Amino acid sequence: MSKVDKLLKSIRKCTICESHLPNGVRPVLQLNSSAKILITGQAPGRKVHDSGIPFDDASGDRLRAWMGVSKEVFYDENKIAILPMAFCYPSKGKSGDLPPRKECEEVWRKQVMEQLVQVEMTLVLGKYAQVYHIGSNGQSLTEFVMSWQGYWPSLVPLPHPSPRNNIWLSKNAWFKADVIPRLQERVSVLLE
Repeated sequence: MSKVDKLLKSIRKCTICESHLPNGVRPVLQLNSSAKILITGQAPGRKVHDSGIPFDDASGDRLRAWMGVSKEVFYDENKIAILPMAFCYPSKGKSGDLPPRKECEEVWRKQVMEQLVQVEMTLVLGKYAQVYHIGSNGQSLTEFVMSWQGYWPSLVPLPHPSPRNNIWLSKNAWFKADVIPRLQERVSVLLE
């Protein structure tokens, strides 16, 4: 069994924050040390928690469209790794899902990142992942995404593809016009 497989097995047995998860523990991620693209975001939503499949929802449909890939390619762990900031659904809050719990970051993230040695591009979805992977200078999500060329091509800050961001997308037409074509082009090259 490879180091990644052992690590994945340990993560899938993890119960560190079980007492804080009203819907139970169900780590959802996708890993392989050969992946060239890493997708990192917030945490699984309720639908993903129920299915156990990352981005098995409307957010995933939009993300695959942004990337220009099929479900078959998206779920090929040899090509694409999916590593949320928290592996389990954090539960519902007053205005959407609760923030990702910190335990996954503290216990697992460094170990996992050390295994993803072939990654050439990381898609950094949403503010939680952007602060972790890029750092925080008090930037808003829009400022992170607008500065995408400064991180290109190794890191690509993106808004979360959730339907909750439809208003953001309609107010920021430059994102679809400028970022998406470049993203699709780069993804295509990496997956050849």
